[in-house]
Amino acid sequence: MSSVYKNGIIAVMLTLGKIRNLLLKSTIHVLFWLCVYFFYNYFLGYGSENTEYVTRFSLFLMPVTIIVSYVFLFYLIPTYLLANKQGLFVLYSIYTLIISSFFISISVLYGSVLLNYLRIDDSSPLTKTFLFIVLGVYFVVFITITIGLIINNYKSIVKNEDLKNKILQTQLQLKKQELSMLKMQIHPHFLFNSLNTIYGFALKKADQAPEMILKLSNLLDYILYQIEKPTVSLENEINHLEDYISLEKLRFHDTLEVNLIKGDDISEIYIAPMLLIPFVENSFKHGAIIDGSLAIMIAVKRNSEMLFFEVENSVLEKTNDSTGIGLENIQKRLKMLYPNAYTLEINRTDKLFKVQLAININGLKTHKNVDES
Repeated sequence: MSSVYKNGIIAVMLTLGKIRNLLLKSTIHVLFWLCVYFFYNYFLGYGSENTEYVTRFSLFLMPVTIIVSYVFLFYLIPTYLLANKQGLFVLYSIYTLIISSFFISISVLYGSVLLNYLRIDDSSPLTKTFLFIVLGVYFVVFITITIGLIINNYKSIVKNEDLKNKILQTQLQLKKQELSMLKMQIHPHFLFNSLNTIYGFALKKADQAPEMILKLSNLLDYILYQIEKPTVSLENEINHLEDYISLEKLRFHDTLEVNLIKGDDISEIYIAPMLLIPFVENSFKHGAIIDGSLAIMIAVKRNSEMLFFEVENSVLEKTNDSTGIGLENIQKRLKMLYPNAYTLEINRTDKLFKVQLAININGLKTHKNVDES
């Protein structure tokens, strides 16, 4: 019952809205034609002393003026001119002008005869010739059409802008959804590797297990909460990157050689969360132990214009091992987050896999209020 009541209220409100709009449009039209009527009084009565005759005579010109204007504005122009039927528009416009000139003549003659019959004055006090009156009527018609076209053009522009805004909002929403899906794909992959490492230590009842759990809890906090923010500080990303490296060092023991190079002056740079860590994760997952060690080099540097991030890891010769969804998702995120503002190079030799990322630093300086609390 409440649903029916609400639907009824909505229907009534919509009806009232339509009535209000109709009354507003009608009022505007009435006011416009009143202005036209006053124009006729001035146009026909200029230089005449019999204002009463001119006032009544102007009324006889109003019907044909309104009809001809509306025929052009609401039928001929939208039906033929705007539909790219210029030939038919010209043809029917000529027909309309011929027919309307006939009715203008009837209006002038009938008005003159009737007003003289009522003996308002013995002679016509009009100071304009018949041709001048016809031209005056068509001038009003032309002005009416011009104003109508300007209003319709303005409405079309506003409607197109609203449509563009809706399309942009839809595209932005889709972009956010796609970005969210990419993040969701990265999270399980990242957590699976970390949990798998802890699981191995738990089976061995190793003393390092509590330390690993603590570091993983920090990473979980970063993934679950910081990831929802548009940007985090580069320092924060690197700190959690170091936690991840520490976890991997506990797993690899002495077989892991990681060289992390951090440049100076990176405190004011902000990046998308979890942007760099998957690159390093990929190097651990697909890197190979050669001569008793897995060698990984990580470098984060900057200059006045660019931020540079580089990861190198050792690989086996001629392996077809895939890099998984990690790098593919990161490339998609980069295209969405930094369009035309980054370069990503991935190179592989017989024994080395190398990723080089450069991002325009102007797009990485943001306000601190978007960073972690």
